[in-house]
Amino acid sequence: MYFYAQVKSKTPRDIVHRNFFIINEQHNSMDTLKKPHILVCNDDGIEGEGIHALAAAMKKIGRVSVVAPAEPHSAMSHAMTLGSPLRIKKFLKNGRFFGYTVSGTPVDCIKVALSHILTSKPDLIVSGINYGSNTATNTLYSGTVAAALEGAIQGITSLAFSLATYEHADFTYAGKFARKLSKKVLLEGLPQDTILSVNIPNVPESQIAGIMITEQGRSRWEENTIERNDMFGNPYYWLNGTLRLLDDSLHKDEFAVRHNYVAITPLSCDLTYNSSISTLEQWNLQK
Repeated sequence: MYFYAQVKSKTPRDIVHRNFFIINEQHNSMDTLKKPHILVCNDDGIEGEGIHALAAAMKKIGRVSVVAPAEPHSAMSHAMTLGSPLRIKKFLKNGRFFGYTVSGTPVDCIKVALSHILTSKPDLIVSGINYGSNTATNTLYSGTVAAALEGAIQGITSLAFSLATYEHADFTYAGKFARKLSKKVLLEGLPQDTILSVNIPNVPESQIAGIMITEQGRSRWEENTIERNDMFGNPYYWLNGTLRLLDDSLHKDEFAVRHNYVAITPLSCDLTYNSSISTLEQWNLQK
């Protein structure tokens, strides 16, 4: 922005200079308004490394608003907070305003952002970058995916990004690809009620094998619940397990990611399994 600091006399030259600064200030404001407005959310919480990488990537292509859970809310799926009030707070990073926290789930964040924080609907919602893949069964559990699906429900183009690792995460390529895909989606759009869930291998760009358009896989968790006792001898439990791969095709998300492909899976808000409708109709169910 440009500001005219001091005018000692109103000569024609002074007036020209002043008008020049005013015009440039207005021009910059118009340029800012032309940029796409991007809402960034996640389920790892506003202090998660992935959301900072994603916000930085999005700032290179548009105006960014960050609204994220105050605390980690992984595996919350599409949960909403109904029995207790939500709190909104400003969040500072290195002394500078970064975004807003919401004392609720990722879906709460999208709802609160659209109803009470933003003055207009964003052009794009991006969720992530999640710490850990959201493929196969994890898609159903994911708060990252749910935030994007909530965006689609609200009629906003939405994407979910996940990095396929639980340790030693490097968000460098993931942020770069998120920016590239977001630019393409802003240009091309997506079908109604559809999001893209993007899972990115945690390897350097030179080791990325390519990009695959995939289906949700059939991999599932084999549970191994850990039992322990508290100081009073009462048992408590930690959920644990191993994700077992049940697919052998690069057109399935988890298999593709394990072979260093970026897996892009289109997901719909409509969970209907249409292939079963004709079978159920043949049952001739009566009241």
